[in-house]
Amino acid sequence: ILTDTLKEFPEQPLTFDINLESLAVVIISENGRFNIVGQKGLDYPQLPVLKEEKKNSLQVDPGILLSGISKTLFATADDELRPVMNGIFMELDTDSITFVASDAHKLVRYKRTDASAEQESSFILPKKPASLLKVILPREDNQVTIEFDEKNAFFTLSEFKLVCRLVEGNYPSYNSVIPKDNPNKLIIDRIEFYNTLKRVAVFSNQASNLIKLQLTGNQITISAQDIDFSISAYERLNCQYDGDDMEIGFKSVFLIEILSNLSSQDVVFEMSDPSRAGIMLPTENENEDEDVLMLLMPMMIGP
Repeated sequence: ILTDTLKEFPEQPLTFDINLESLAVVIISENGRFNIVGQKGLDYPQLPVLKEEKKNSLQVDPGILLSGISKTLFATADDELRPVMNGIFMELDTDSITFVASDAHKLVRYKRTDASAEQESSFILPKKPASLLKVILPREDNQVTIEFDEKNAFFTLSEFKLVCRLVEGNYPSYNSVIPKDNPNKLIIDRIEFYNTLKRVAVFSNQASNLIKLQLTGNQITISAQDIDFSISAYERLNCQYDGDDMEIGFKSVFLIEILSNLSSQDVVFEMSDPSRAGIMLPTENENEDEDVLMLLMPMMIGP
């Protein structure tokens, strides 16, 4: 009620008259009075205290933290059964910091070698505090101090201190799901590919969102159809392809999401076969100290 009311006031002084016994609050403006009721301050939750013997701390450049959150937040899950997947896994090392997010369909790994911690440690940052940091970090110029134990984390900025409860549990071994040997390599203009997908995806089945990529020579055919409504579409694009002729299916929503979160002009798509995950990388990174990898599981095309 308070924030909704304050939004509607023009620039003017307001007087807050507070009765500490009845907790009645009267807001007096130039032309009116507004009555609300407060609650006991003692009932407000106490800030958690980090355990000294389990506390880790480091300082991170706000730009690095913002990039790590922005690049991975979209790939977090909404999985009640596996809460560890509902946050960003931050892996701190003596020579790098890695941000990882996955919902079992897509995975993003964002690594920075220009940031590090004094010792190896890790934690899972929940989605909501990550979203809050994404909003306040662009206005930050100074180093961000991160302190955490096994249950809570404190992010101290110049004018803000964000305190959050961490997701408890062990994050799955993400490196084991990234395929190492991917002989089929596609290089394509990201914006062109993105725009084509947006157009063709309109014709995909609404339940599956299946889109097919057919790779032959230096051409890719992007197609979709919805048999129920007798609609279909395809577009051909020129690309650079080095590998065997191949047809592979993906969920268009996820593929579009990944392309919109990569920033280079061209993207590299590495694949091994139609049943294994495809890896997408920028042809050039925005920053020489960053390493961005996005992975997407394919969909079965069927007979």
